[in-house]
Amino acid sequence: MILLALFALSGMQQDTTRTVTWGAFIDTYYAWDFNRPSNLDRSFTTQPARHNEFNVNLAHVEVKLSGPRLRGRLALQAGTSVQSNYAGEPRVGTISGPDLARNIQEGVIGVRAGRKVWIDAGVYLSHIGQESWISRDNPTYTRSLIADYSPYYETGVKATWAASGKLTAQLHVLNGWQNISETNTSKALGMRLDYAASPHVALGYSNFIGNEAPDTVPSRLRVFNEVFAFVTRDPINVWLTIDYGTQRRAPAAGSSRWWGAAAIARLKLNPTMSLSGRLERYEDPDGVIVTTATPNPFNVSSGSLGIDVAPFAGALWRTEVRGYTARDAIFPMHGSSGFTTHDGVVVSSLALTL
Repeated sequence: MILLALFALSGMQQDTTRTVTWGAFIDTYYAWDFNRPSNLDRSFTTQPARHNEFNVNLAHVEVKLSGPRLRGRLALQAGTSVQSNYAGEPRVGTISGPDLARNIQEGVIGVRAGRKVWIDAGVYLSHIGQESWISRDNPTYTRSLIADYSPYYETGVKATWAASGKLTAQLHVLNGWQNISETNTSKALGMRLDYAASPHVALGYSNFIGNEAPDTVPSRLRVFNEVFAFVTRDPINVWLTIDYGTQRRAPAAGSSRWWGAAAIARLKLNPTMSLSGRLERYEDPDGVIVTTATPNPFNVSSGSLGIDVAPFAGALWRTEVRGYTARDAIFPMHGSSGFTTHDGVVVSSLALTL
């Protein structure tokens, strides 16, 4: 109803130049976790989520509508990353939860509300971060810790303003921190700024402000900030990201804090082959985002090396090795109830885009 009202108030005529396109994507993989988890579920990640198993990480089909005054995308999905990432989708009432929600990658429609302003509403990919939900669009196959522990999807309404050729701004009103079904009566706010400082440097900022506690307990306001930069100088691309968040310790005084940072570099060797490397750190001492039931809940460093080969248009073969080290013993060990401070994985993926 909101979008229809905006459409009517703007006095827009029906589009006569709309186009509809169809597409599909499938990402298959095999991963070997060095700790060999007994139940085959890998800890503290969404992608790749399973050990010693050939499986589908993410598959989706999509239809997109494009026009000068109207746009939209509907994408339906499945895969082990979907099951992992949507496991926390809340069940409040009888018509909510992950059963249906996890199959909706995006269901969003937008109208042009002015010469430089679009209004979009529905379920859509997150405004936070430089790493996408879809593996082919990322510089590394596995996701950084800061990407796995910030929203991949959101539900709400957003306004996008192309302020100039260099600056774009977004304002979001959301149900909350990566949830389709609501958890309380509060709504959250989000903002994103993207600035093209030069042909070789892009800078950005995004945030999230909202109460993520249920109505049965005191409000716990969460404030999250992220700054990022993308630097390109052929044949090298570099992504730099820093996250910092706080959450009120209601009913106790003060706030909990967490932070994360990642640096990713990608070297193009030739038109069909690239190398990537990553170093990162994530600290959540009070377990706001990641809980482990240990004295230092989530204090982790990670590094990875990868090679990508694109033999022909639409096909992508990616192989990556990644290691983790934590301050506490949080990674489950094979065949026992014990835990260790180290883990690692090697994964190979073959993906196809149609």
